[in-house]
Amino acid sequence: MKIIIVGTAYPYRGGLASFNERLAREYAREGHEVELITFTLQYPNFLFPGKSQYSTEKPPEDLKIIRRINSINPFNWIKIGKEIKKKAPDLVIFCYWTSFIAPCFATIARYARSPQTKMLGLVHNMIPHEATPLDKWLPGYFVKNMDGFLAMANSVKEDIQHFDKKNKPKIVVPHPVYDHYGAIVSKSEAALKLGLPPKKRYVLFFGFIRHYKGLDLLLEAFSDKRLKDMEVQLVVAGEFYENPEPYLKQIAQLGLANRVELRTNFIPENEVKYYFSLADLVAQPYRSATQSGVSQIAYHFEKPMLVTNVGGLAEIIPNGKVGYVVNGQPKEIADAIVDFFQNNREEIFLPNIKTEKMKYGWDKMTAAINKLFFKL
Repeated sequence: MKIIIVGTAYPYRGGLASFNERLAREYAREGHEVELITFTLQYPNFLFPGKSQYSTEKPPEDLKIIRRINSINPFNWIKIGKEIKKKAPDLVIFCYWTSFIAPCFATIARYARSPQTKMLGLVHNMIPHEATPLDKWLPGYFVKNMDGFLAMANSVKEDIQHFDKKNKPKIVVPHPVYDHYGAIVSKSEAALKLGLPPKKRYVLFFGFIRHYKGLDLLLEAFSDKRLKDMEVQLVVAGEFYENPEPYLKQIAQLGLANRVELRTNFIPENEVKYYFSLADLVAQPYRSATQSGVSQIAYHFEKPMLVTNVGGLAEIIPNGKVGYVVNGQPKEIADAIVDFFQNNREEIFLPNIKTEKMKYGWDKMTAAINKLFFKL
């Protein structure tokens, strides 16, 4: 097939860009003609909460990435739609994640439409974790202009259905494993690279920091005396997307300064393997969630996980098999971490993780998309 993927990609950074690039590579590996169309302007700077939208990595040489989309210029959207129509692709995949982008993607799809081209919404989040008034009506415009949808959690499928008056075809396929960050290295090598003691026990909180991610809940859990006595360390690796002061104050008030390692710059792709290889347990104490790319990085590096029972997290983390699913209470989070280290659960979880991660190949996602395509 001739496939166009519309969404964020290099030179933009982050998990969504990595997802789109990895999907494109899988389709190219399978013999399809693939190109990515991404942004010249993704967010105006005043709307972006981080330090930079741009990657410092080298451009991927194996992908055709075209920078054409201005997210705030309707005339540009019409132009891009017409350009896509002229290319006559079989499938256009719109990788959707926020209401802000709904008018842009919907308009492109509207003007790209032709009898031979199908429009698929690959939806990471239909409703953002931190909702705004825009979420009441903008997603509906996007949904109206798609032919079908792929979600990566049942909760996202339900959110799509809320806006879909015509009951268009929908499938749920779990987020594939992020397998492009390199191979696992030894804990000692990772510790040396990160400048941390190799013999300590580590819990990793990874990814950008916002209230819904629940870092404050994890910090409170770490004030549990049992964890202090066990000398378990917390590594926070990811950029603050909100004011860091409340977290810094909480660390000081709980007396955690010597047990929390803050690496709060954006983590480049070539360093991700060191953080996950160092970790004994990966914690995601989220207040809300859909699916999670962090879980799929942890699967790649074969690390046990602790998640809260929100969104689609419990769908891919079988409790007691590859990790823990707990309610979002600091005491329950602490109990699970204590159980993990006290009872050496890694020996039980690791064989299950190796088996479970086989469910999440990228070929399974492309196969599901292809199956949906022939139904549209």
